[in-house]
Amino acid sequence: MNKWLTTLLILAGSALLTRWIPFSSLFRNLDTMVHEFGHALATLLLSGRVLRVELYMNHSGVTYSAIQAGGKAIVLSLAGYPFASLFALLLFYLYRKGQQNWGLILSSAIAIMMLLLYVRGSFGMIWLAGFILLNLLMLFPWKKASRYYYLFLAFLTLEESVMGTLYLVYAAVTSPSRAGDAANLARLTPVPALFWALLFLMISLVCAKLALQQFFTRERVRSNTVKATR
Repeated sequence: MNKWLTTLLILAGSALLTRWIPFSSLFRNLDTMVHEFGHALATLLLSGRVLRVELYMNHSGVTYSAIQAGGKAIVLSLAGYPFASLFALLLFYLYRKGQQNWGLILSSAIAIMMLLLYVRGSFGMIWLAGFILLNLLMLFPWKKASRYYYLFLAFLTLEESVMGTLYLVYAAVTSPSRAGDAANLARLTPVPALFWALLFLMISLVCAKLALQQFFTRERVRSNTVKATR
């Protein structure tokens, strides 16, 4: 089967299956957190100032930054979606390397920075605190449970990184001025929001394809290890 078709089918299956898991909706904010952290990190690298970050219950978020207009503002608007897609890919890369704990530590470190420095608003602060605590509980005591928890987060983040860009494409077609980062880029450049939305979608799909390759590589190794020990 074509690898791109396989990627799309797995993403669709993952999106359906994870919705059956209790409280899975709450964990979808992980992708939002990473997306907004991408904006915050870009702001700092561009010598700007992060004013605050908002995380909302509907899985949306906003980063308020003070930054010089022009090229820096364009880079800032570009940062969120690709950063989230690359983070999902990193989670699967760490899984292939058998370094799931480092993935949980990295996720927790981002959450701690966001909680202490940037996020304001009761929901965002409560969510970050709960996510950090759960990650700490899952880090060491239950190895098997920790693996399934990690894969749950990884697949959820991967599918959300793609679904977010799909929604962005839809918004860019139906209401371009409401298309989030794509709308910002359209205001900053002569290029329409749909172009930017499609660019973000393409990046997310490439990252998803690479991430799934990492997953299946690890699973083949695990399968061969089990067969060899029987």
